[in-house]
Amino acid sequence: MTDILTRSDDTVNLENVTGSAGIVLGANQYGKAEVRVVKVTRDTARHEIEDLNVTSQLRGDFAGAHLDGDNAHVVATDTQKNTIFAFARDGVGSPEQFLLRLADHFTGSFEWVTGGRWLAESYAWERIVAHGEGHDHSFVRKGQEVRTAAVVADGDERHVFAGLKDLTVLKTTGSGFEGYPRDRYTTLPETTDRILATSVSTRWRYVPGVEVDYNAVYESVKAILLEAFTENYSAALQTTLFEMGQAALVAHPELAEIRFSMPNKHHFVVDLEPFGLDNPNEVFYASDRSYGLIEASVEREGVESPAAVWASLGSFC
Repeated sequence: MTDILTRSDDTVNLENVTGSAGIVLGANQYGKAEVRVVKVTRDTARHEIEDLNVTSQLRGDFAGAHLDGDNAHVVATDTQKNTIFAFARDGVGSPEQFLLRLADHFTGSFEWVTGGRWLAESYAWERIVAHGEGHDHSFVRKGQEVRTAAVVADGDERHVFAGLKDLTVLKTTGSGFEGYPRDRYTTLPETTDRILATSVSTRWRYVPGVEVDYNAVYESVKAILLEAFTENYSAALQTTLFEMGQAALVAHPELAEIRFSMPNKHHFVVDLEPFGLDNPNEVFYASDRSYGLIEASVEREGVESPAAVWASLGSFC
């Protein structure tokens, strides 16, 4: 016998119920998270390196495992991990294409697996320059951003996402913030000249079924976002976010939509008057928290956005 809460108007009551009637299994998925796989291609003396962090999660008929302890449909998470390693033997190519291969394998090999989600982070390396030339087999990690990819499969449908995170950008002028409502709790002064800084996390969804050179589009979109950040006066981080997304969609019709999560990395002018010094917007205190968090989607008018698919990724973007 279990006590549960019920509400009638403004009164909360305890009721007693017997057994588990009416309690059912809801949405579920499972898999292997954060499989670190490094692929070195050594066909010649000049090696290539691909470095991924891959997550595989399956969806389908797994009720028996949850309700009856029957593992007949459970593709072991260790099997999923080993599949990732085995597929890497043939090369990665692009993280998006690698995830599509995994999605097709698991949904095609096990009839009860009807879909799932596959995520990847890609870490870039560049050759160490030694004696004026890039070394054949020695590398240093590149640190501007982490590339991300995701594939969500539902039956025969494939939704492909690409993106990046931890791309920290800053401009020292060309930004302000004014005209906002003020009340007795407002202390922030208005300004037409401030530092604008943020760490860009973004994810874009490709139009289903199009042929894409994922690596080339990724490099292009990153360059477009950076360029758009530099352009125009920014009346707010929201303004700049939209302009960045708009520029990416205009340049690439194969992108259906793009989402951003961008914290406002505040830089406050330090008052140097107590020390007999002026401060013409040259010395700042960089505050890491608290911070404004701006999130928005930039979409093509008339193109439906699959809310359930986005929600399955686990974050806004």
